[in-house]
Amino acid sequence: MRGIADLPLHDGKVPLWMLRSMERMARSIVKALIELRGHEALIEGLSNPVWFQAFNNIIGMDWDSSGSTTVLTAILKKISWDDDSLGFVVLGGKGSRMREVPAEAEVASKRKDLDVNAENIALFSKIAARVDSSFLQDGYDLYHHVVIVTSNSLLVVQQGMDPGRGLARRYHVRYPRPEEPHSGIAGVKRTALDLSSSKSREVRRVMLEVLSEGPRKALKRFYEAYRVLRGAKPLTSFLSPAQHSWKAPDARALASYYTPVKPSRQLLRNIEDLARFQPSSDLDLLLAPGAGPQVIRALALVADLIYSTPPSREDPVTHPLDPFLYSYAVGGKDRVPYPYNRKTAVKVASILEEVVLNAKISSKEKTAMLMRLRSMVRGTENL
Repeated sequence: MRGIADLPLHDGKVPLWMLRSMERMARSIVKALIELRGHEALIEGLSNPVWFQAFNNIIGMDWDSSGSTTVLTAILKKISWDDDSLGFVVLGGKGSRMREVPAEAEVASKRKDLDVNAENIALFSKIAARVDSSFLQDGYDLYHHVVIVTSNSLLVVQQGMDPGRGLARRYHVRYPRPEEPHSGIAGVKRTALDLSSSKSREVRRVMLEVLSEGPRKALKRFYEAYRVLRGAKPLTSFLSPAQHSWKAPDARALASYYTPVKPSRQLLRNIEDLARFQPSSDLDLLLAPGAGPQVIRALALVADLIYSTPPSREDPVTHPLDPFLYSYAVGGKDRVPYPYNRKTAVKVASILEEVVLNAKISSKEKTAMLMRLRSMVRGTENL
């Protein structure tokens, strides 16, 4: 199941008393889930935008705000470091904490009873961050990045912001690869330049081919593509025999994708450095030094205008499924759909804790206990 959720940027903090209640609820849910279904169920759930949002709503966080990502992952990080028995750990966080993933991975590999490789965690983290800042260019700048680690699985949950529109977008990166790495993306659908799409496979091949020709030719290709973007017809020496019927592109249609890419000393230097690096694969290209958004966009411009190989411009945000219903479990911090009900939250957490304590009882008794929990949560809809 996949889905989207509009995430307006919200200010404000969760009151300490409410945060403690949310932590207890989250810990109870996580313990019950791991005990009954295993660690893979936790990773699979958090990799699903709708499940993630529902979890956030059930513990009482705002149903529609950017804080649903930052608060829930901060809570999961705290409980994962406080309790080694949970068998997972969360690394990274908001702002400068994003860069702490490699160091925290080293600490976790020594301190936690997890079979994890710190180098693999750092590589996964870098791939995810590069994908959603360079290969996928959708107008959102990353400001939050966490890696959720178990002995068998890794998951990155990261968020970008578009201050001009007052919106955030959450990315769930399940697979450590340059192509189709997401299990879901939560946000408002718009136009995007998506080089992580399987539809952009040929574009990435052309980009590697251009770089393989060396720095001088790569720069010439870029200058020529930029001339075409400005309305000029390309020199025939730049076209392949298959392009003898080349037609001028619609500059207006392409402006939103490429107009920000203009020749500058830094851009040209980065293209030169990347051409000297000689990436031989999509992963090499993604992780190469200097392969930031501007350079990747410049190479996409070359592929599009000189080689007539346009990249995917489909936004990879997934289809909408409204997670608002789950806010009725205990209410919300911002009193939507009703004020946060601390008493109900404590009762639900207590039942979940009882489930964990009695995990070895018969399956019939387990089922009866879970039915009690379900009826209690449903009963709050009328509050």
